[in-house]
Amino acid sequence: MERFMKKILGFSCIFMLLVLAGCGNSPAGEATTQEKPSEKYTAVADKSDMIKVDEVEDDTMVPVKADKLKEGTYPIKVATSSTMFPVTACDLTVKDGKMSAVMTMSGTGYLFVYMGTGKEAASVSEKHYIPFEEAADGTHTFTVPVEALDQGIPCAAFSKKKEKWYNRSILFRSDSLPNEAFADGVLQTVESLGLSDGEYTCDVELGGGSGKATVNSPAQLKVSDKKVTARIEWSSPNYDYMIVNEEKFLPLNQDGNSIFEIPVRAFDIRIPVIGDTTAMSQPHEIEYTLKFDSSSLKEK
Repeated sequence: MERFMKKILGFSCIFMLLVLAGCGNSPAGEATTQEKPSEKYTAVADKSDMIKVDEVEDDTMVPVKADKLKEGTYPIKVATSSTMFPVTACDLTVKDGKMSAVMTMSGTGYLFVYMGTGKEAASVSEKHYIPFEEAADGTHTFTVPVEALDQGIPCAAFSKKKEKWYNRSILFRSDSLPNEAFADGVLQTVESLGLSDGEYTCDVELGGGSGKATVNSPAQLKVSDKKVTARIEWSSPNYDYMIVNEEKFLPLNQDGNSIFEIPVRAFDIRIPVIGDTTAMSQPHEIEYTLKFDSSSLKEK
């Protein structure tokens, strides 16, 4: 009897071992298998496949998180590290403390994007990829999470033609948002600074362009009816107009360095402007930014 019970116990142990071994083939095991990357999407472009890569951020930028913005949807400009990954339009949505963006692409050459590097994209399953959506006009869009504005974000894009992941970097520009997108107290304005009508001077910093041009600093400012205008004098006589907030401004003078009077939407942020220069063989619009330092404000 004792020998019989030992045999029964032995068979029970073997049975349990087989059951445990079989767990590797259970539905949970199948889910693990599904996590493996698809062989179709494991190729990653190297440097020899890439054209010129541009930097999308500079050392002066400070990341802007969702808590600095009001809930809503706003148009926003996007800088990308490659001319082969141009974003023609973008809408930023702020909701429940998070941000997402719908990027409209200029072409239809990418099947997926992945918020990370190409190497990372090639190592995960397809379910982690963000597929394109086709709009009514045939354009392709990608809806992506946005960790912060004014911060370079790695974004791999899978080329339909080349069948490879290409490393890109994208940056959502807070300076392109309307003032009403910012939470109360974030922007320094006439009201928040308590500026009365009058004339002031203020340090101004020029960004963008080739770095050859400069503007006089401090600049002369005028406050009237809660609005600010600045007198901007360039280091060159070759600027024939400026564009601010899609409005064109002509120079105040005909001789000497070009001088313009333009609106100032807020202080301590980079304000995007365009300056058209005639110094080249043909007139050329150049993108700049101007930043007015509120701590340097002095009443005249």
